[in-house]
Amino acid sequence: MGRESIELRRLISPYPERQSSHLRRSNSIAKNTRKKYAANVVLNQKYNIVTFLPLVLCEQFSVFFNLYFLLIALSQFIPALKIGYIVTYFGPLCFVLLITISKEAIDDYQRYKRDKEANSQIYQQLTNAGPQPIISSRIRVGDVIILEKDQRVPADMVLLRTTEENGSCFIRTDQLDGETDWKLRIAIPSLQRLPSHSALLEVRGQVDADAPNKDIHSFMGRYNHVDNETGLEQVEPLAVENTLWMNTVLASDSVIGLVIYTGRDTRAVMNTNHPKTKLGLLDREVNKLAKILFVFSLALSVAMVGVNGFRGLWYIYVFRFLILFSWIIPISLRVNLDMGKTVYAHQIEHDEDIRGTIVRTSTLPEELGRINYLLTDKTGTLTQNDMELKKLHMGTMSYTSDTMDEITTHLASAFGSQSLTGKSRRNISSRIRDIVQALALCHNVTPVINTDGTIAYQASSPDEVAIVKWTEQMGMTLVERDINDITLRVDATGMLLTYEVLHIFPFTSETKRMGIIIRDRQTKEITFYEKGADVVMTKIVQYNDWLDEECGNMAREGLRTLVVAKKRLSDELYHEFKASYLDAEIALNDRNIRKQKVIERLLEVDLELLGVTGVEDKLQEGVKNTLEQLRNANFKIWMLTGDKIETATCIAISSKLASRNMNIYQVSKLRSAHQANDEIESLKTHSDVCLVIDGESLQTCLDYFEKEFIDIATRLPVVVCCRCSPTQKADITKIIKKYTKKKVLCIGDGGNDVSMIQAADVGVGIVGKEGKQASLAADFSITQFSHLTKLLLWHGRNSYKRSAKLSQFVIHRGLIISVMQAVFSAMFYCAPIALYQGVLMVGYATIYTMAPVFSLVWDQDVNENIALLYPELYKDLTKGRSLSYRTFFQWLLISIYQGGSIMVLSIVLFEDEFIHIVAISFTALILNELLMVALEINSWHRIMVISEIVTVLIYIGSMWLLPAYFDMSFILTGRFVWKVVVITAVSSLPLYVVKFIKRIYAPPSYTKLTY
Repeated sequence: MGRESIELRRLISPYPERQSSHLRRSNSIAKNTRKKYAANVVLNQKYNIVTFLPLVLCEQFSVFFNLYFLLIALSQFIPALKIGYIVTYFGPLCFVLLITISKEAIDDYQRYKRDKEANSQIYQQLTNAGPQPIISSRIRVGDVIILEKDQRVPADMVLLRTTEENGSCFIRTDQLDGETDWKLRIAIPSLQRLPSHSALLEVRGQVDADAPNKDIHSFMGRYNHVDNETGLEQVEPLAVENTLWMNTVLASDSVIGLVIYTGRDTRAVMNTNHPKTKLGLLDREVNKLAKILFVFSLALSVAMVGVNGFRGLWYIYVFRFLILFSWIIPISLRVNLDMGKTVYAHQIEHDEDIRGTIVRTSTLPEELGRINYLLTDKTGTLTQNDMELKKLHMGTMSYTSDTMDEITTHLASAFGSQSLTGKSRRNISSRIRDIVQALALCHNVTPVINTDGTIAYQASSPDEVAIVKWTEQMGMTLVERDINDITLRVDATGMLLTYEVLHIFPFTSETKRMGIIIRDRQTKEITFYEKGADVVMTKIVQYNDWLDEECGNMAREGLRTLVVAKKRLSDELYHEFKASYLDAEIALNDRNIRKQKVIERLLEVDLELLGVTGVEDKLQEGVKNTLEQLRNANFKIWMLTGDKIETATCIAISSKLASRNMNIYQVSKLRSAHQANDEIESLKTHSDVCLVIDGESLQTCLDYFEKEFIDIATRLPVVVCCRCSPTQKADITKIIKKYTKKKVLCIGDGGNDVSMIQAADVGVGIVGKEGKQASLAADFSITQFSHLTKLLLWHGRNSYKRSAKLSQFVIHRGLIISVMQAVFSAMFYCAPIALYQGVLMVGYATIYTMAPVFSLVWDQDVNENIALLYPELYKDLTKGRSLSYRTFFQWLLISIYQGGSIMVLSIVLFEDEFIHIVAISFTALILNELLMVALEINSWHRIMVISEIVTVLIYIGSMWLLPAYFDMSFILTGRFVWKVVVITAVSSLPLYVVKFIKRIYAPPSYTKLTY
C-alpha cells in the first residue's frame, strides 16, 4: 500500500470517543491502532477441529439421559459392579451419540462452507496502483472498496462516490432487515463532485462515526475536510442514507465505499440474534417422567437387596441392581423423539395444501397441538397489505371509488385553465390539484422502468405505492425521481412538472409522519408537504371542525387514514430552517431529537389542511373461515395492532374475529389508576365480549392492576389491542405466559412483530409484502394466515399425539425388560445376575424393536377431513391427556403385568438348559412388543406393515447367527413354538380384550365422528 492510502486510513475515526486522538499521530502509530479493529471474518461455526468433540460431548452429557447411561457404562470398569459385557452398555450409548454427533458435524460443516464462501469473495480495493483484488476476510477499516452491481457489501461502509451523476444508488436489504423493497443511498456530496475516482486518494479528510451499535436504521457521523478552493474546513453530516451495511446487496450501478466497521462491529453481526432455545412442553414432561423412572429403578434396586436383608456390602448390590435395571430409563427415547420431529417437519413442509411452509425450529412440532392463546398482528397478517385508495375527503367535498372520475376531470381543468392562477378564493379544481400534487410529491417512492416500458414503483410502504398509483390513475404520474429532483407528468396535457428536492423527513414509528420540502423549478416557490397519522397531524394543522369526525368515520369503514397538509415557505424562513437544521445534523449527541425540534419549531406550525385519504387493506383469503375454526377449537384470540381503535374494531367485525352475536366492549384514553380500576370492575360483569383497548389504556391497566386485568382479559374469547408498539406486543405475550401458564402462539409478518414472535412459545411468521424479517425470526414460516388451520388442527394434532404415544411406548419397552429382570432375580434368591447379555440387549433396543416402534410416527387417530371439519376435537389436546401421569402409570402397570407374566411362564415352562429360558422368554418378549405396536395403531400405513414383517424376518434370521443364545435344535421343535405362543397370548391377549371392551363402552370422542 502507498503512503496516500495509509494517510487516508490514518484519518478514519470510526470510534471518535475512544480513538480519534490516537489516529492523528504518525503512520506507525496508525498501523498499530488498526489492530484494535475487529477482523472482517464471517464466523458462524460453533466448533473447530480442536473444540468439536469436547464441546459436543459436554453438551450431550448435560442431558440427564446421556449422563445417566455414561455413568452406568463407566461403572462396568469397576470389577465389583461389572455385569455382562461392556458392549451391552456402551453400544446403545455410542449409537445415540453417533447419530447426534454426526448431525452436529454435518450442520457445522455446512456452516463452515458458507463461512468460507463469504470470506473468500473477491473485491476490488482502490490503491495508488489502481484497483487491486482483495478477499473479504482481509478487508480492514479505512480500505476504499469498489463495489459492482449485485455484489454483497463485505463490511459496513460510508458511500463515497457512485457512477450515477447525482450520487445515488439502490441497495437490497432483505438479508439484513427482511424488507424486500430497495433502499436509496446517497454519496457524500463533496466527494461525488470530484473529477474521478482516483482523486479520492488525494483527499485529506476525516470521517467521525459513532461507536458500533445494533440500530440498522440510524447512523450519526461527520465528514470533516478542507475545501481545496477556499482553504476553509468544512463539515458534512453523515446519516444512514450515506451508509452501506454489511450483507446488503448493491442493486444498481457501481460505487466506492470507505470501510468504517468490520467483523463483529458491523450492524449485520450485531443483529445476528441467538435466541434462547425453546424447549417444548412435551420434552419437559418426558424429562419429569425420566426422573420418576430413575426413582422407580432405585426403589426397585433397594427393594431387591432388602428382601435378603441389608447384609455385607449391600450398597454394592444396590448399584449392581441399579445397573441391571438401567433399561428402565430408555436412552433411545431422545433419539426416537428427535427423529420423530424430523418426520413431522418433513410432512409439514411437503404438504401441498400449505405449500411454502418452512419449519425453522424442528424441536417444536408437538407444541402446535397444545396452543391456548393466539396473538396475531393485523396488517399483512389478517389483511393482504395490498392497499387501494378508496376515499378522499377535503372538508366540504368527499370522493369515493364511484366518483373518482370527477377528480380526473377537475385535475385536467386545473392544469388546462391558467385563469385559476391568482384567484383569491380557490375553486374545487385548484383544491383538487393541490392535494393530488401533494400526494404525488410527498413520499419516498421511486419509479422503475420495466423492460416492457411500464412503470413500477419501489417503496418501503405499500401505503405509499397505493397512493402514487392512485395519483397516476387520476392523471398525475410520477415519471422520474432521484435524490435531487422529482418529475411529474400531467396526463391531460402532457405537461412535465419538475421539482427540486431540498429536504426529506422520513416516516418513523416515533413521529408517525413524513415530510418533504420541494422547490418548483418553474415558479421557484418553496413548499413543505407533510402527511401522517391523524393523532399527530391534528395538533399541527390549522383549526378545523371536521377532521376528527371524518377520520373516525373512515376508521369505522375499516380504512387506514392519512392526513395531508402543506405550508408555503418564504426564502427567509427556508434559509433560517436550513441553517438550524444543518447545526442539528452535524451534532453527534441527540442528533435526531435536535433535528425534530427544528422541524417542529419552524415548519410544523399552522399547516394548511388539504384533506384526508382513506386506504383499504383487503382481508387475506380464507381469514374469516380460519378465525371461526380456531375460535371453535377454543383458541383465545388477541389481535395486536398499531392501528387506531375504530379501524381495528371494523377489521375485528369484518374478519369474523368477533362472532356475530358478540358485543364490542371499548376501552380508551385511560390515564389514571382510578379510571383503570373502574373499567376493570365493569369488565368483570361481561364474560362473552370482544374487548377493544388502546395502547395507552392497556399500559395504564398493566402499570396499576396487571394481575387483575390479565385475569379478566385472558378469560375473554377475543381481545383487540390498538396503538400497540412492538415492545408492548412482546410484553403482552410474556405476561399472558406468566399468569396463565398456557401455551401462546404469535403470528405476524413485519419487523415490528419479531420481538413478539421470539417471546412466544411458538412463533409463526408470514412471508409478506413487508419482507421476510418475521418469517426468518419465527419457528414456522407460512405464506398466508389461512394455512394456520391445517398447521394447528391437523399437523399439530398428529405431532403431539404421535410423540406422546412414541415416548410412552419407548418407556414401556424399557420397563417390561426391567420387570422381567426383576422377576428373574427374585426367583433366583435376589441375585444381581443378568437375564440377557451382549448382543441380545443391544439388538432389543435397535434392530428387534426400533423400526416397528418408530413407525408409530405415521399413525393418525382421525383422518384429515374429520380434524378440519370438527375443530372442537382440538380442545382435548390442550388438556394434555395423551401424555400424563395417568397414562404413564397405566403403561407402568401394563409393563409390570406383561413382564411378570412372560418371565413367570417362561420359568414354569423351563426346559433342561438355561439357554432355553433365554430363547423362550426373549422370543415371547419380541413378539409381545410387535403385537403391542399393532394394538396401538389406529390407522395402518405401509411403513408400519413393512417394519413389522421385516423385523420378524430379521429376528428369525438372527437366531441362526447367534448359537450362543439360541439352540436351533430346540427352536425348530413344536415344544418351543407352543410355549412361545402361550406366553405371548397370556401377555398380550388381555390387552386386546380390554381395548375392545373400552371401544364399546367408553370410546374416545373422535371415534363417534369416524363412522
